Amino acid sequence: MPWMGINDTGTFVMAVVLFLMLPGPGTFTLLAATGRGGVRAGYATLAGLMLGDQLLIAAAATGVAALLQAHPALFAALRYVGAGYLAWVGVQLLREPAAAGPVAPPPRQGRRWFRQALLVGVLNPKAILFYMAFFPLFIDPATQRGVATLATMAALIALLSIAWCSLLIFGGRLIARLLAGHPRLGAWLRRGVGVCLIGFGLRLGLEA
Repeated sequence: MPWMGINDTGTFVMAVVLFLMLPGPGTFTLLAATGRGGVRAGYATLAGLMLGDQLLIAAAATGVAALLQAHPALFAALRYVGAGYLAWVGVQLLREPAAAGPVAPPPRQGRRWFRQALLVGVLNPKAILFYMAFFPLFIDPATQRGVATLATMAALIALLSIAWCSLLIFGGRLIARLLAGHPRLGAWLRRGVGVCLIGFGLRLGLEA
């Protein structure tokens, strides 16, 4: 029986978990921030990513995704902006000097990671289209409650994001501690993350 208008809640939860486990720009941004600034930086980044997700969900629910589909030029412009920003973040990681290990970030640095994660999230128009295609699959037309159903689905995504990303944050912190005595290896791993973000940006910009 549908719960809160969600058809097959268990499958919905599993689909969200699998989606979260797929490595993407958000994952690499989260790990990079945790490696550089520890748990506090990781959760600042997570807050930015989650706000970005909620904004995209709201955009999909209010028809922004349909607007982007109806105007390919607007969609392409937004895609190029997002691609350029991902590549810029990746380049910054490549240019950062090696550090001895994670340090507690000052408040302003935490805000910088929050803003960076927020931009990484919202400057991805393909994510808006994903949510527009994903949500209808699990909404039962006979029992759906409109905004209440969408809010429940958004809340489930937020809770699952906190759980999964917390594992990534504490795992990333452990790895950073292990690498504290090996700055060169840590620098190469950070550069690898930067290359991945640049690759995501190039793929997003070149895809038709």
